[in-house]
Amino acid sequence: MNIKKIVRKIKKKAWEKLVSKLRHTNLYPYIYVSYWHCLLINPKDSKSRSYFSAIPNAGAGIGHQMANWIAGYWFAKQFELQFAHIPFTGNGWDDFLGFGVSEESVTDLIKKGYHKVKLPLFDESNEEEILLIKKIIASYQGRKTIFIAEQDQFYEDQYGVAEDIKQKFHHAPSRLNDKLIYSQDFCNIAIHVRRGDIVAGQQSGLENHAMRWQNNDYFTTVLKNVLNLELSNKPIAIYLFSQGEESDFGEFTEFENIHFCLEMSAKESFLHMAFADILITSKSSFSYKPALLSYGIKVCPRNFWHGYPPTQDYILVDDNGNLLKTTKA
Repeated sequence: MNIKKIVRKIKKKAWEKLVSKLRHTNLYPYIYVSYWHCLLINPKDSKSRSYFSAIPNAGAGIGHQMANWIAGYWFAKQFELQFAHIPFTGNGWDDFLGFGVSEESVTDLIKKGYHKVKLPLFDESNEEEILLIKKIIASYQGRKTIFIAEQDQFYEDQYGVAEDIKQKFHHAPSRLNDKLIYSQDFCNIAIHVRRGDIVAGQQSGLENHAMRWQNNDYFTTVLKNVLNLELSNKPIAIYLFSQGEESDFGEFTEFENIHFCLEMSAKESFLHMAFADILITSKSSFSYKPALLSYGIKVCPRNFWHGYPPTQDYILVDDNGNLLKTTKA
């Protein structure tokens, strides 16, 4: 790692600590140049030439990065700005998802003379904070500006952009290269059992990981309840997506025609979850995001940090695996 990268990393860490320390204090807005700008500059009555974007967190998984991207896409619309694309990190996820297609990129906009302006974090349900962001944006009217959301700006009900990102995903050129192991002769049920990083967290008692943990019994209960609904007249094929060994999932051997997909790449697993006839998600952004892209039935934990649309293709489940809302295909 060269000196410039080391310095950038140190500055990034220092900034994150400063934001975390001051976020819920009266001093917080003052650490942003954009806030001082809105205090000193009166808004101009001119047409906005501005864009809004959010940076996918480079240190996070693709589900988390998509949450960042979606927040940028959503808030661009809420603030009546155009959206600017910032790529995901690693392994061609942009092309895979079809995100960034027909969107201006921040890199290209900078070449056209646009300037980046970072915004403070805001609570989407706090009217005072929303008004502040609008005031900051208004103070840059008439200028070629790209407003960049603070890292991990939260947007709860991510399904607000579901129709847009479904279109992007299902019409992406990369769909021509998809290879699914599903058979159309079966009703294909995908189950995502989050393990990997949260196994270590569960063992060490980390609160952030413990809240994401769901044991195998939870998923077998959900699966039994789903099968009892008889949502399809086709025979059933079950695909379990997770990490580990088959011996870690002995509770599932009672189910017929079950396939353990433990060696699939992240993209392959994501793809199969998005195209399942029925998707059983875990407390994980990695299966929540395929649910947003899916035209099938989604069975999801009610207690999650993002919301679900009040539509018939979503079935919510309590912490014991009991179905709270049911629907027929």
